[in-house]
Amino acid sequence: MKYIGVLATGYNIVDVITAKAQGITVTNVPDYSSKSVAQFTMALILELCHHVGAHNTAVKQGEWIKSKDFSFWNYPLIELAEKTLGIIGFGKIGKATAKLAQAFGMKILVYNRTTYSEFENEDLKFVALDDLFQNSDFISLHSPLTQETKGIINSSSIEKMKNSAFLINTSRGPLVNEKDLAKALEEEKLAGAAIDVISEEPMKDSNPLFSAKNCIITPHIAWAPKEARQRLMQTTEENLKAFLEGNPINVVNK
Repeated sequence: MKYIGVLATGYNIVDVITAKAQGITVTNVPDYSSKSVAQFTMALILELCHHVGAHNTAVKQGEWIKSKDFSFWNYPLIELAEKTLGIIGFGKIGKATAKLAQAFGMKILVYNRTTYSEFENEDLKFVALDDLFQNSDFISLHSPLTQETKGIINSSSIEKMKNSAFLINTSRGPLVNEKDLAKALEEEKLAGAAIDVISEEPMKDSNPLFSAKNCIITPHIAWAPKEARQRLMQTTEENLKAFLEGNPINVVNK
């Protein structure tokens, strides 16, 4: 074996240290889905705020027809303006998500290994992780899966969050201790969660989040709009072509 081309941005599925030791080039596809994942993150946040799908189902089941009033809602409805979004991980997706959230009038708190002063302003601040947990109304995960980030959401970190806070994960499933999150949702230590990734995919019915209340789960589709998939395949082709020509690009184990 001489070459491994990962058809994704994350490459934790490959032992890159061993690959490097054996002279195997490993490439990934950076930034093909940043816009798509940021958009989907906001879609999940908006769903947590408005429960559009559930209200559509209620209408189709006849609840509006039976209603004595011109309007009804089955869940609390939340306005995003002036709410605080905590972003863990400030790569391309984290940055894109922050930009979209700011368009809704949200305040942004960021935890990242590197701080970027050029992004800081009145509405975006880099903070310590505990500060982010304590002060965020929504917490969105956008960091890679490493030994340091695995299980970053657990009973201890959840204990620091507001009971009214929501968790969104469109990054990597193992960033979350799923048993701890399910328990927190059942005990209403969090207001809700929206999860597009889990620890083992496809999902098994034994996953503790499968039946957890106030938990929206989608089947790992944040990356999947047609435009993103076209960029993925184009860059994958460019990666392989560059390797065959002796000038590899997007190498993750130099």
